[in-house]
Amino acid sequence: MVKVAIYVFDGLTALDAVGPYEVLQRIPGASVRWVSKDGRAVRTDSGIATLGADTAMDELDEVDVLVVPGGPGANALVHDGASVAWVRDRAGSARWTASVCTGSLLLGAAGLLAGKEATTHWAFLDQLAEYGAIPTSRRVVFQDSVVTAAGVSAGIDMSLHLCEKLVGPELAQAIQLGIEYDPQPPFDAGSPDKVVPALAALTREFVLAETTSWMERHAR
Repeated sequence: MVKVAIYVFDGLTALDAVGPYEVLQRIPGASVRWVSKDGRAVRTDSGIATLGADTAMDELDEVDVLVVPGGPGANALVHDGASVAWVRDRAGSARWTASVCTGSLLLGAAGLLAGKEATTHWAFLDQLAEYGAIPTSRRVVFQDSVVTAAGVSAGIDMSLHLCEKLVGPELAQAIQLGIEYDPQPPFDAGSPDKVVPALAALTREFVLAETTSWMERHAR
């Protein structure tokens, strides 16, 4: 049985957590726990959706896979000593420690990325270097027992890669087929390298402003 824990917190981006959940929970016999600081539900960064939790941090047993999603709340948690220490401790016993989007900043704060290549949402790549990481724009990056994924939707790709390592390529492909993950977006605009500089700059400004606004509102 593969034991998975997804750490949820106020201000996370919903797909960062739900994407990996939809993939990893399809591993036959998998056990997935939703973990929050106090075991209570959390509010996503939109302020609209709520995600439940069934386990408090200090109640979690050892797991095979720890997933840390991103969002403005993750950017804030790098200053939360309890969360940083908990991630560091759990990563020491997990087979894989994974992040999606800015969840990698929390891994960095926990000292898990020093000297390692890592990725995150493209608008925050430069912040990874502050934790001794080597930023890369690759969509999914494996380094020893740590795997980081780029922004939001990349968590699905990362989880399928994890499935391959956990249960083999055939079952991983079956899971991909089962969720009909066959992206055919209307635009080839999923990377800043694929759009005009003005659009990339505008999007970066919006993403950073949105994150800053959330952090300022919840710092009160």
